[in-house]
Amino acid sequence: MSKKKYLKRQKGRMKGYAKRGYRLNFGLYGLQSIDKAKYITEKQIEAARVAGTRYMKREGNLYININPDKPITKKPQEVRMGKGKGNVEYYVAVVKPGRILFEISGVSEEIAKEALRLCSQKLPVKTKYIVYNDFF
Repeated sequence: MSKKKYLKRQKGRMKGYAKRGYRLNFGLYGLQSIDKAKYITEKQIEAARVAGTRYMKREGNLYININPDKPITKKPQEVRMGKGKGNVEYYVAVVKPGRILFEISGVSEEIAKEALRLCSQKLPVKTKYIVYNDFF
């Protein structure tokens, strides 16, 4: 097998910036990724959602803009090499820099800022707080 074909089968790096999902669509305040491309699991997304909605005391709306749609497979412990690909263990969302992760509407700016700060602590990427008026 040539070296070029072998390199194509590796997982590789996810380069570049978000080509979609980089604008606020639903809310006035948002949480934007500024870190390199990473995977965010469905458990991390749910933990961030719970933290944000608890702080807002169910006032306003919290919108999740990322969907875990990439399956990650894993082979069981102490299994010999070969015999095909492993079973699906969990799903992840691929997040590139510039992607809007969460949006909030219907609450004051102070509450939204603190709720998004709590959301960002549950995520493995660096984020920044943005406001709708900053774009225009």
